[in-house]
Amino acid sequence: MNDPANILEMRSMTKTFGGVRATDNVSFEVKDRAITALIGPNGAGKTTVFNLMTNVFPADEGDVIFLGKSIRGIPPMAVAGLGLIRTFQSARVFPGLTVLENVLVGRHRLVKHSGGSQLLWTRGSRGEERELRERALAMLDLVGLSQFRNIHAVDLPMGGQKMLEVVRALMSRPRLLCLDEPAAGLNDTETAELAILLQAVRAAGIAILVVEHNMSLVMNIADHIVVLDAGSVIAAGAPAAVQVDEKVIEAYLGREENAAA
Repeated sequence: MNDPANILEMRSMTKTFGGVRATDNVSFEVKDRAITALIGPNGAGKTTVFNLMTNVFPADEGDVIFLGKSIRGIPPMAVAGLGLIRTFQSARVFPGLTVLENVLVGRHRLVKHSGGSQLLWTRGSRGEERELRERALAMLDLVGLSQFRNIHAVDLPMGGQKMLEVVRALMSRPRLLCLDEPAAGLNDTETAELAILLQAVRAAGIAILVVEHNMSLVMNIADHIVVLDAGSVIAAGAPAAVQVDEKVIEAYLGREENAAA
């Protein structure tokens, strides 16, 4: 039976590539209105989990329950339409579009007026366009990018592009926001700003699942942590408990000791 406190449940998800199991019976829950972090050493299978969750890759076994219903096999665009929105490891901005236009791309879930209304520029479509533009500008202002709204997004530094991708995802008003290494390429100041933004998103009632290597960020913002190693879940719990878990310590530190030996 589904737990109504869980916005998403991964159930025994398994995926094999060329005879190698990228994920092996991965199961965990993401609570609504909370920040869940998915961590693990390089090659642990974290991004594969994201790809299975959003059906970028078809799973060999298992299921994904989102908002109480299975979404296995649903096309990725349809998954996004349900409110499960993700970002990627590398910042993906639309070349040829300005910073503001990139944010407005995320509005597709919000647009209510038909293409015909937009083409004829009716009063309703004009009002909707104005409202969405104001929302996009407010969000850019929130992350300190409003002054760059009219420059091409590709001209932003990597940190700015990563933050822009988060803002674009938020523009679609997700039920669950899945972020794949959002702090990659950010300096300390930008990482602190990202932490504040994610905490504000949680306070607004939006659940977050984040894959991240910055342990300081994870430990400061996460309510619950799931640890992967070699494609399997080896620990899950509150940050304080995960930090002292022997399996987690071995996964992160044991390899370095063995490599040095």
